[in-house]
Amino acid sequence: MAATAGKKEPILFTWEGIDKSGKRVKGEQSGRTEVLVKAQLRQQGIKPIKVKKKPKSLLGGRTKKITTKDIAVFSRQLATMMGAGVPLVQAFDIVGRGHENPGMQKLILTIKDDIESGNTLTEALRKHPLYFDELFCNLVEAGEQAGVLETLLDKIATYKEKTESLKAKVKKALTYPAAVIVVACIVTSILLIFVVPQFEELFKGFGADLPAFTQLVINLSRFMQANWYYLFGAIGIAIYLFFYFKKRSKKFNRLLDRLFLKIPIVGPQILHKSAIARFSRTLSTMSAAGVPLVEALESVAGASGNAVYSDAILEMRESVATGQQLQQTMRQTGLFPHMVVQMVAIGEESGSIDSMLAKVADFYEEEVDNAVDALSSLMEPMIMAFLGIVVGGLVVAMYLPIFKLGAVV
Repeated sequence: MAATAGKKEPILFTWEGIDKSGKRVKGEQSGRTEVLVKAQLRQQGIKPIKVKKKPKSLLGGRTKKITTKDIAVFSRQLATMMGAGVPLVQAFDIVGRGHENPGMQKLILTIKDDIESGNTLTEALRKHPLYFDELFCNLVEAGEQAGVLETLLDKIATYKEKTESLKAKVKKALTYPAAVIVVACIVTSILLIFVVPQFEELFKGFGADLPAFTQLVINLSRFMQANWYYLFGAIGIAIYLFFYFKKRSKKFNRLLDRLFLKIPIVGPQILHKSAIARFSRTLSTMSAAGVPLVEALESVAGASGNAVYSDAILEMRESVATGQQLQQTMRQTGLFPHMVVQMVAIGEESGSIDSMLAKVADFYEEEVDNAVDALSSLMEPMIMAFLGIVVGGLVVAMYLPIFKLGAVV
């Protein structure tokens, strides 16, 4: 273990050599040292002539972040390669060298080196928990043990694609109105701090009382001018504390998840349904892979995306472990609709729980898709009305004295 910990991280080398036919060839190879890379090339039947470290780009050595989408695409590519009969190590080499993201390329080639050194794919993946969660590793392990790794990788790819699509829809439903409200607040602040004072100077020469609405806006403008740094500072601190506790406090996340589920329209129509869809899709994938139900439920809890559902699924796991049927434990939580419980009951009786859950997942993913489209259509006119009232109200307040003066004249 100490020797393994002391090993260098793999480095990307460029090489030139001569293959078995005497043809001059070149390429790139990942390895810990130049000597090891030369040895790897000789094993491939290539006589190395020149091997050197690949220089870093002058445009910046910053590595692109590895996203969940990158992992999904990697899973699909690896499944396709293995389905075509390409050996695992060669498939990793092809996928890794063809990836546009340098960070992902390095990750894939590192895993390839681990497999070449004698580790199983599961063992190699478990060394990178930031990118391959317990669910991913459990499915790969089930595939390796059953000898159907390419089939399981295909299921993982489908699962990742479906869940990422669902997350994107939920994110769209939540971020669009929030972004518009933030922009409206910024525009309103600029008007109050910089524009309204110009009108106030103009109104001083009128020699008459201002309309109540105009005076209210001017008073608000004076308050903003005198205290804007306190307000923005407080907002900045609040945002910092929000993300600080969101990253570090489970209690805070549970509270947020409970509150989000109670938001009108968004909670019942999008968040509840998306949690049910993720539960069904994950459990369906793991059941199809032959993972025992008790073990599968533990991974499903982590993939549910909501602490309320996660806690309920862990309680279900404890009940299933004592011998209760899954459908009974689902009914006891009070979170799953009657239709979902009945589909699971039919699946348990017929021995086709994976296909039944897949149908439930398809149904609820479509429901979320429709709900997001409906919400977007509803929000657009509401947001336009909101912006019109806020910005238009300030403009009207500034022109009311001018209208009043014109009426007097």
